[in-house]
Amino acid sequence: MNVFKDTQQFYDTVGELLQRAARDPNIGPKVARADTVIQLRYTNPDAQITINARDVPAHFGAYVDVILGPCDLQPEVTMSMTSDLAHEFWSGRVNLASALARRQIHATGPVIKVLRLVPAVEPLYQQYPALLKAKGLEHLILKQETSL
Repeated sequence: MNVFKDTQQFYDTVGELLQRAARDPNIGPKVARADTVIQLRYTNPDAQITINARDVPAHFGAYVDVILGPCDLQPEVTMSMTSDLAHEFWSGRVNLASALARRQIHATGPVIKVLRLVPAVEPLYQQYPALLKAKGLEHLILKQETSL
């Protein structure tokens, strides 16, 4: 059984987490320095999130644009994984480099740009369970057994 019941629930959690990060003064500027477009493609349920850290954000208060769903931007880096793996990652239970090496995440482009962002987004590991709780999804919160 999948963690998320549908694409909308995925966007309402993981999508919102990334949109919050785009506005966070401790995270957003660090992501913006990557100067790239990263597209995250998910399955079960299918979803797509594009992070535009190359251009000035289209909306006020954000350091990067986070686009939920299909878009016309050409990504420099693409990463594909299951939605369940994304949930485990934001729960702090997946090491990105190991997941890439084990082919749990399939990537194209200069992946090093994404690997360099991991320290910048680590505060989201603490924010994600709080977001799930605020949305009444406590049952999705994973115990803090980290494999980092």
